[in-house]
Amino acid sequence: MNNRIIGILAHVDAGKTTFSEQLLCHAGVLRRAGRVDHGDAFLDAHPLERQRGITIFSDQAVFERAGTRWFWVDTPGHADFAAEMERAVAVLDCAVVVVSGPEGVQSHTEAIWSLLERYRVPAFVFINKTDRAGYDPERSLADVRRHLSADCVDMGGFVGGAMPEAVIEAVAERDEALLDRLMEGDYDAAAWLAALRKQIAHRELFPVYRGSALNDQGVSGFLDAMVLLAGELTGDAPGEEPFDALVCRVRHDAQGGRLCFFKVLSGSAGVRESVALPGGGTAKLNELRLYTGERFTQVSRAERSMLVAAPALPDARPGDHIGSGAGRRNHFATEPMLAASVAWDRAAAPLSRVLHALRTLEEEDPALGVTVNDAADTLDVSVMGRIQLEVLKQLLADRWGLDVDFGRLRVVYLETIAAPAIGIGHYEPLRHYAEVQLRLSPGPRGSGIVFESRCHVDELALNWQRLIETHVFEKAHKGVLTGARLTDVKIELLHGRAHLKHTEGGDFRQSTYRAIRNALMYAPSVLLEPVCRFSLRAPSEDYGRVMGDLTRMQARLDPPEMEGERFSLTGEAVFAAFSGYITDFMAATHGRGTLQYRLDHYAPAGTRRR
Repeated sequence: MNNRIIGILAHVDAGKTTFSEQLLCHAGVLRRAGRVDHGDAFLDAHPLERQRGITIFSDQAVFERAGTRWFWVDTPGHADFAAEMERAVAVLDCAVVVVSGPEGVQSHTEAIWSLLERYRVPAFVFINKTDRAGYDPERSLADVRRHLSADCVDMGGFVGGAMPEAVIEAVAERDEALLDRLMEGDYDAAAWLAALRKQIAHRELFPVYRGSALNDQGVSGFLDAMVLLAGELTGDAPGEEPFDALVCRVRHDAQGGRLCFFKVLSGSAGVRESVALPGGGTAKLNELRLYTGERFTQVSRAERSMLVAAPALPDARPGDHIGSGAGRRNHFATEPMLAASVAWDRAAAPLSRVLHALRTLEEEDPALGVTVNDAADTLDVSVMGRIQLEVLKQLLADRWGLDVDFGRLRVVYLETIAAPAIGIGHYEPLRHYAEVQLRLSPGPRGSGIVFESRCHVDELALNWQRLIETHVFEKAHKGVLTGARLTDVKIELLHGRAHLKHTEGGDFRQSTYRAIRNALMYAPSVLLEPVCRFSLRAPSEDYGRVMGDLTRMQARLDPPEMEGERFSLTGEAVFAAFSGYITDFMAATHGRGTLQYRLDHYAPAGTRRR
C-alpha cells in the first residue's frame, strides 16, 4: 500500500482546524466534526489547546482512501509555535495551505509558503470562508497569486472527469509537448491528468480550491481532488533499500514513557528489529504504532512514507536520522530570537527537579534551548514569544506540579569567530588520559557547528574519533565575549591520543571541551545579533507614520506595494530595535494593520545600524 503524509498549515484563525474536522469526517475518521469554539476539536485534544482555542502541538490522523494510506498532520498556526510547525513540514509529502477569503494572504501565511519552498513540498491552496462578508473571488485569487505564487491555478472545482478549459490551458502552458498538442486540437484527458500530477509534484503548479469549512462547503470535493492529484506524488522505493528514517516529534505519555515519531525515508523495519541510533549503538523496535489523535493501532513493519511512533526509543531527537542515516541531522531554520530566565521557589523545588522537567520539554521541542549558568546557578530558555512562555508555565504546572515564573524577555545573541585557531585539550588525572587537538575555523552564516576528522585511524582509533564528535555536539558551547552560544564554526579533529589501559569515554569529553575553550582563547570572536524579515499591511493613511518608524529603526525596506486603500511593505530590521514595535504599530494603525516577522539570519552586531 502507498503511504502519503499531508500537512495542513495556515495563519491563525484562517479556519484550519475546522477544515481538518470536516475533512476527517468525510474520510470516515470522525462521525461528527468538532469545533474550536465548542472545545471538542478531535486533533486539538490537549487541554491547553482547548482552553486557548489554538493548535499548539502537531497531531495526526490516519485513513485509507483509493488504495493509499493517508497521514493527515495538523500543525500550529500561531507564530509562537512556528518551530513545531517546521518539524512537521520536514516530513510532509504534500501540504494544504488554508487562506481566509475575506482577509486574504496574511503575513504568517507568507512565512509558511517560504518554509514549504525551502523544503520543496508540493502544495494545494484552499480559500476558506467564502460565505463571509468581504469575500471577493477575483480579489482573493489575485491576492494568492501575488503573495504566494503566480503558479497558483484555480481548479474550477475539478475532482476528476471533464477538466475545465482554464486548467487544460494552465497545464499545457507548463508542458511544451502538451502545448503543441493542444494547438493541434489533440487533447487527451489521461495525458493531461498525468502532466498535472507531475507539475504538482515538482511545484510547477499549485491547485487552488474554495469553500466554507464551517458550513461544510467544498471540503468533500477537495478530499476527492487531493486523493486524485496527490496520490501519485512520490514513487515507492524498492523494499531492499536500507532503512532510513527522520525523527520529527518526541512526546511523553502520562506515565512518562517516551514516544518517538519518525517518517520512513527508505527501506523498512519491523518489530523486534534493531536500528542504528544518532549517538552510536542500536536499539530494538519493540513496538510500532500508527496514531490517530490519542488512539493508535499497532503495525508489524514501518514502511516508506509512513509516519510511525516507536515507544521507548532512546536518544533520537527531532531532526535526527535513525537507521542507515544515523549521524545525519536536519537543521531547522526556525530559531527563537528571545530568551527568558526561569524563576521559582528554591525551597519548594530543587534546581535538579526543574532542570529535569525542562530537559524533558526540550526533548519534545529542541528549539527551547535550555541553558544552565553554573556560576549563577540559574536556568534560561529560548522561546518565540510571550504566548509560548505562558504555555510552558502551564505545562510545568500540569505535568510536574512546578510553580515557575519567567523573567523579562531579552534578545538572543550568538557568537562566532573571524579567523582559524588551534586548541589543545589535555586531561590526565590519576589513571585517566586523553588528548585532543582541534582546529576551529569560521563557517558560512547559518551553518551552525560542523565537525570533520582529519586524524588518521592509525593515530587514534575510529571509536574514539566518533566519541569526540559526539562530545562536540552534545552541548551548546559558549563564546568568550558574552557567554552566548557558539555557532557558524567548523571544528576539525587534527590529532588525538588515548592510553591502552587508562582512557575512558568521559576522558575525551573533558579533553574535547578543553580543546574548544583553548582555541577560543586565541581566535578573534564576533558577536552576532538576530536580523528579522518582516511584512506588514496597513491603511494608506498610515503610510507616513509607519515609514517614519521604520526609518528610525534603520530598517532595510523593499519597494512598497499599494493595494487600493491599503499598502504592504516588506524588509529587514535588527530584531533588538524591532521586537517591541508591534505594540506601537497596532496603536499607529488603530488595530487595522497586520504585522508578522521571523528570524532571517544573524549578522555581526552593529553592522546593520551603520
